[in-house]
Amino acid sequence: MTFADLGLSPDVLKAVEETGYKNPTPIQEKAIPYVLMGRDVLGTAQTGTGKTASFTLPMIDILAAGQAKARMPRSLILEPTRELAAQVAANFETYGKYSKLSMALLIGGVSFSDQDAKLDKGVDVLIATPGRLLDHVERGKVMLNGVKTLVIDEADRMMDMGFIPDVERIVSLLPPLRQTLFFSATMSKDMRKLADKFLHNPKEVAVSPPTSTAATVTQQLLMVQKMEKRPALRKLLREQDVKNAFIFCNRKKDVDILLGSLIKHGFNAGALHGDMTQSHRMETLEKFKNNEIKLLVCSDVAARGIDVSAVSHVFNFDVPTHAEDYIHRIGRTGRAGQEGHAFTLATKADEKYLDAVEKLVGRQIPRMTLSGMEEVAEEAARISEREKRNSGREKSGQRKSGSRKDSAKAAAPRKSEPREEKKTPAAATPAAAAKTARSKPNGSKSHSRHSRDDDAPVLGLGENVPAFFNITFRKSAEK
Repeated sequence: MTFADLGLSPDVLKAVEETGYKNPTPIQEKAIPYVLMGRDVLGTAQTGTGKTASFTLPMIDILAAGQAKARMPRSLILEPTRELAAQVAANFETYGKYSKLSMALLIGGVSFSDQDAKLDKGVDVLIATPGRLLDHVERGKVMLNGVKTLVIDEADRMMDMGFIPDVERIVSLLPPLRQTLFFSATMSKDMRKLADKFLHNPKEVAVSPPTSTAATVTQQLLMVQKMEKRPALRKLLREQDVKNAFIFCNRKKDVDILLGSLIKHGFNAGALHGDMTQSHRMETLEKFKNNEIKLLVCSDVAARGIDVSAVSHVFNFDVPTHAEDYIHRIGRTGRAGQEGHAFTLATKADEKYLDAVEKLVGRQIPRMTLSGMEEVAEEAARISEREKRNSGREKSGQRKSGSRKDSAKAAAPRKSEPREEKKTPAAATPAAAAKTARSKPNGSKSHSRHSRDDDAPVLGLGENVPAFFNITFRKSAEK
């Protein structure tokens, strides 16, 4: 079957032909005709199967008729991450080059004013992450009551990232009569319940079991000690024929640590994770696509939908805590029928997560041995010793810093306790004498404000008491 057999317009077919694609993938072959018919679609397909084109191609034809109004998009595509949204936008630019459709991309890390300007002109296609879209809705910059086609892409990732409440709120703002396309790489019971809330009599399309990994990817597992992971990874990178590779870590902190280690040992590497600014993330990804960066150390922000052709290897520096992420990670290689390789480094502490992964994929990941593990173990021992020394220095520095602080604290007067006043000599100032008199409690032998002998002199002034002081005190006592 060719794309021409799917009922697409000549303009779309011309754009597809220029990209070099001739035959649709299974998900495109099954989904595109139903989308063109206006049916709701529930699509299940693993990553790397051409899922994005299965809804972008027919949407371009559907939107060809009609005109956009200011702040009222005609279609809406929701994506869980900025990278996925940017990739879908790139798809529309590629396949819609011969159409006159307007498009806006609403993602974080980009100024509101630029996005507002596009919305004010009116857009046919609005591609957005849920959070940024709601920001525009709350500011009154976009109205969703004109949306005729809704796409919820990577729905299982939306659920993992906690975006479902935002998605539900967005859907509540849409007209009830609309076409909804719901795509997910996995289809759990919770995911099906969610789909039932958004879809009306959908046509289900699925390609291959949602828990399977691509047959073109060779998978291997290396069991190591925790301190052996970095030297073992470097040894694999040197011994394997690595043209380019994704290296996945579970935590953003570990991404930065591993990047520093690789650069220190002479590897051409970059990083990609959620704490980076959007401009930095896009710049790094572009460098990786252009082979300016050979190794991309990343968190799971890059595990889905980022389409980089001809990635030779994927390395799981950490076993993913969510089994589904394993499928998406290794799906970055072996795409479009090409050969790929995926290596996973695991420790004994990872057994629980490893069992979940193997249960999901339905088979054991083949174990491998690495020649020269003695060298790896020796280097790991040196790393461990160095980290212990560094940790000891940090603790010592903290103790010294704490001692200095304690000394300074002890030397300084306590704020909560008043300083001890010096005893004032008899010849004090009048103000001090008056203050002393006021501070004495009633009934004391000293001269209080309410009880004093008229003839008693004011203490502290001696023979230099002005006459008006005694007169004032007498009048006060008479009152």
